[in-house]
Amino acid sequence: MAGRNDTVVTEFFLTAFPEHPEWGLPLFLVFLSFYLLTLLGNTGMVILIRVDGRLHTPMYFFLGHLSFVDICYSSVTVPQMLAMLLERGAVLSYTRCAAQFFLFTFFASIDCYLLAIMAYDRYVAVCRPLLYVTVMTEKARWGLLAAAYAAGFSSAFVRTVTAFTLSFCGTNEIDFIFCDLPPLLKLTCGDSYTQEVVIIVFAIFVMPLCVLVILVSYVFIIVAIMRIRSAGGRAKTFSTCASHLTAVSLFFGTLIFMYLRGNSGQSSEEDRAVSVLYTVVTPMLNPFIYSLRNKEVKEAVVKALSRSKSHGRP
Repeated sequence: MAGRNDTVVTEFFLTAFPEHPEWGLPLFLVFLSFYLLTLLGNTGMVILIRVDGRLHTPMYFFLGHLSFVDICYSSVTVPQMLAMLLERGAVLSYTRCAAQFFLFTFFASIDCYLLAIMAYDRYVAVCRPLLYVTVMTEKARWGLLAAAYAAGFSSAFVRTVTAFTLSFCGTNEIDFIFCDLPPLLKLTCGDSYTQEVVIIVFAIFVMPLCVLVILVSYVFIIVAIMRIRSAGGRAKTFSTCASHLTAVSLFFGTLIFMYLRGNSGQSSEEDRAVSVLYTVVTPMLNPFIYSLRNKEVKEAVVKALSRSKSHGRP
């Protein structure tokens, strides 16, 4: 193996569920329906927030951008996965693999930062309600959003350069649905200590840092809710955070399981199942989580539907 360390890898061959070729068409139809629901739900959420004046608040400002990022995040991987399921594999050039890895990391990082910012927004709304308007100004919102994009770009750039300066040897087959870090690490050979340190540092300063911001915010929120005397008041206040907590648990739960564990000896089928959760299922569920558990969004949906019906009448 040592003699193959300098082999130049010019392309990767991705396979999707090679142990079960008969799953190709059924999974294609399932994932296609999930992807269409992702596009429909998130696009609808963006439009709804834009057209309904009651949703022109900081929380929905960030939610609208989260929906936009989820569309991009899902579109980086799912169309290729659908093609792989039909063709039982896909060949990606080295450059295209790196580009996909960069874009996926970029949008996934922004997702992390936006969820953390939304937790901070809920903290200010619940714990500092009198200061909410002065803290969450339009300038502050755009500044936080720009910081999320800048941090996402920086982390994606560092991660991509780090991952693709590794030496790859042996097979160029990636038993995964897209070019992601865990399957790429399985193809490496030679000394990769420096790159692995950078990757670990990234993991520490993105996911755990965002999770820490979310946890601290909700500790203060829970303390504030417990001080409310009426049970109805506590339930009403907590309901404004329930959708965000559900989305956070779903997104970070799957990502932490995937990335903060060792990459050797893991089941490829297990990896693929988890990756489907955070690339296909989570972006699809987010708009439904926020619409079904949020009174303002439900009222805006009903209003939009009634308006469309009235316009459709002669």
